[in-house]
Amino acid sequence: MPSKPIPGSTGEVLTCLPSPYLPHAATGLLYLPRFLAKCRYVKDHGALPASYAKNFKRGIDRFLCLHLGVAPDDVERIVREAADDAEIDRRLLELFPRDVQAAKWNRELVQKGMTPAGQDFLREALTAMGCADRCGEIKSVPDLIEFDEGRIE
Repeated sequence: MPSKPIPGSTGEVLTCLPSPYLPHAATGLLYLPRFLAKCRYVKDHGALPASYAKNFKRGIDRFLCLHLGVAPDDVERIVREAADDAEIDRRLLELFPRDVQAAKWNRELVQKGMTPAGQDFLREALTAMGCADRCGEIKSVPDLIEFDEGRIE
């Protein structure tokens, strides 16, 4: 039977966050709904758990913003100030470039962690989670997120 993460090995796990593979309805960008959900979590709770805070507006959040040419703080501010999802989408569409190059970003996202250095990172992370046997199966950083949050058995 394949291993599962050692409980608590990555810190608190927020299963309320959407999959990194979920596209944003207004742009088609994968991962954007997850970044927005993290911003909402901060708005509602004051902060993310330490296990998520260490990469908030860094890591993939930052890579997405670099792709779009925007600052992560600007996206967080929109979520914090907006009255509802429709306003968030409207303001994001004003902030983002007209062509968000969704296909380019989506391809880059699903390949994060597939370089030799990325595979070393995944191997180290899976070993720390007590799941070294899953190295051949968990092939990307989005897969690692899915696995850690219980969406990959």
